[in-house]
Amino acid sequence: MKQEWVFGIHTINALLKHRPELVQQIFLQSGRLDARISSITDQCNSLGIPVEVLDKTELDKKASGVHQGAIALCREMQLEHNETYLYQLLDKLDHRPLLLILDGVTDPHNLGACIRSAEAAGADAVIVPKDKSASLNATARKVASGAAEILPFISVTNLARCMQTLQKRGIWLMGAAGEAEKSVYEADLKGDIALVLGAEGKGLRRLTRENCDQLLAIPMQGETSSLNVSVSAGIFLFEALRQRL
Repeated sequence: MKQEWVFGIHTINALLKHRPELVQQIFLQSGRLDARISSITDQCNSLGIPVEVLDKTELDKKASGVHQGAIALCREMQLEHNETYLYQLLDKLDHRPLLLILDGVTDPHNLGACIRSAEAAGADAVIVPKDKSASLNATARKVASGAAEILPFISVTNLARCMQTLQKRGIWLMGAAGEAEKSVYEADLKGDIALVLGAEGKGLRRLTRENCDQLLAIPMQGETSSLNVSVSAGIFLFEALRQRL
């Protein structure tokens, strides 16, 4: 049976709340007596999950990033889903879908930050291509602060084909492009939509851009020519949320 390490207080709390059956054991840093660590201990006690206390050096050996004093040994989580899962999800929704499509975001820190913003804004799923995209690894999940354990993450073989299928289902594809004439604040984002963003600097790939129904820009007043993709995603997502509220 495959196992994986998960680290970070928010991520572990999300696992204990939403997917406790995956957690096999928790390792905590000795000397940590703060409320956040105590919360993990209390949850483990109530769920019957074993807890072991180690010094920081031992924890550092198990984690591939900043662990914040907490690491979980888990069964393989299989948090990545395919297109079939996406369409089944859409069929079950009782509200207008809000999706986030990320094209060519290869930095797991940016991916995690985008997932965190998407979950906070009430998005229904994050969609990425299998190639030229960061995976949902421990670093991305740590940055997502628990959102990756809640929000469906869809990895598709052919992003252009997926976008075309979404269009056939009545979902409008709104792409982020700095040179677009229309501002994101002028667009109607209340309907069935997918927000499409590319990597910082490169932006959307040609085929992805061509498959968008509309291109939208973020108004820029300073000399900075572009924003980090996670910042841009947050602006698009929360403008959609503002309109929907």
